[in-house]
Amino acid sequence: MGFLELALLLCSGFFLGFLLLLALNLAFGFEKGNHLSVWDRFVGVIPILRHGNNDSVSLQLFDELEELARIVDITYCVGMTGLGIRKPFECASRCKDFPDFELVSMWNTGPLLSDSCGYIALSHNSSRVIVAFRGTYSITNTIADLSAMPQEFAPYPGGKGEDTPKCENCTVHTGFYASWKNTRDEILPFIEAALMEHPSYALTLVGHSLGGAVAAFAGIELLSRGFKPSVTTFGEPRIGNEAFARYVDARFNGRDYRRVTHVGDPVPLLPLEEWGYVPHGNEIFISKSELPPGPEDVHHCNSTAEARCIDAPTEGWFPSRFKLWELFFSHRDYFWRLGLCIPVGEPFWGRPGDE
Repeated sequence: MGFLELALLLCSGFFLGFLLLLALNLAFGFEKGNHLSVWDRFVGVIPILRHGNNDSVSLQLFDELEELARIVDITYCVGMTGLGIRKPFECASRCKDFPDFELVSMWNTGPLLSDSCGYIALSHNSSRVIVAFRGTYSITNTIADLSAMPQEFAPYPGGKGEDTPKCENCTVHTGFYASWKNTRDEILPFIEAALMEHPSYALTLVGHSLGGAVAAFAGIELLSRGFKPSVTTFGEPRIGNEAFARYVDARFNGRDYRRVTHVGDPVPLLPLEEWGYVPHGNEIFISKSELPPGPEDVHHCNSTAEARCIDAPTEGWFPSRFKLWELFFSHRDYFWRLGLCIPVGEPFWGRPGDE
């Protein structure tokens, strides 16, 4: 398939997904609070962001998130669109940023098995086993197709002497959950072997877009298997109903989970609440549209119910959740522009947070 055909296929998928979501929005109604002119309503939605003075992340956390954004960007070298990662840890993208990394394995389930890709690596300097999950270029199709119908969620029954709490009345996105189930057998043996060889290493999961959804399910199951993963996602979509969202919050209570969102990104607002999907907590919000953000632009969100971050109330005719062209911009702009396995040098603005 040539580049032009691929571009046309992607655009047609985005357009069809947009029409479906717009039709649903017409059926269920737009956000309230609409007091703008017809022209203002058409050209944009104005988020009403409410941030206090003390909710910015620490410089240490900012640096951790920025590094993880580069780590997950390398996943786009895996799969049909990339040239792969070579041992010890070499690729056409940001692998040179991590000279201490040692590649353990890569996986690619392919588009017929929910399009899950990624890699596992050891970071010897920071004593981590890193599992990085790639996003997909068909995220709108994955959200809008029939697999968006929810299914009942039953947690892994438990391991290493731990009894897993039940998830009462929990439903999850069928397509996202299928991506994890198709990935599970590809990665669990390598994770277990790596942690057996390096028992003092921490387990770090990171994912972008669909990869964020898969990382979330992976984190839940690894907890039930007796591991202690930290999970960081960028542009993670909604993956289950309210009962499941509360279950995720409870399972990671006091543990390390960061769900990073970015102003203008429609994916964390999808699938629609009208379909029964609710975001879980632990949100960290990037309020600056342009690259690069600074520590003052990255905020802790205390509660999804406050609607103060990605779920902030909007005014206007065209809600952010239907701006699917932002899949090429806001959805990819997490500290860096993600999703391109190409040689990367220092951008003209320097690294995020530099003076």
